[in-house]
Amino acid sequence: MSRDPAKLKVFQLADELVLAVYHLTKDFPPEERFGLQSQLRRAAVSVAANIVEGCARITKRDYIRFLNLALGSASEARYLISLARRLRLIATDAEVIEQRYRGLMQGLQHLITSLTKRQDKEEGNRTEIRPDPESSTVLPEA
Repeated sequence: MSRDPAKLKVFQLADELVLAVYHLTKDFPPEERFGLQSQLRRAAVSVAANIVEGCARITKRDYIRFLNLALGSASEARYLISLARRLRLIATDAEVIEQRYRGLMQGLQHLITSLTKRQDKEEGNRTEIRPDPESSTVLPEA
């Protein structure tokens, strides 16, 4: 059973930010087409794509792994927007988008933390602690 990414606020925000980043970078100079523009767009798309891919994974561990990848891509996108703003390649709208990325990153971190705690709790309830028979030391009888 697959999770529905459209129901996640973090996915909705990530998806909106992809469109915002494409709009923000459309007037980059031609020499940046295969540089900063491309890298920034790929990072933005990667956030949403990793959330979608994680939602399709069966195990919670894989889901969390892809959410962590999305968090890394969101961090990368936020940095690249900051860099493009400081290089004066984009207008002041960039600060608003940087703030939205901060909010997205906080949301992803909260979701990851929540899922990890739940996973740890579930695994703790299912896991029995048993000695490993191969590592047990057998003492000779006296």
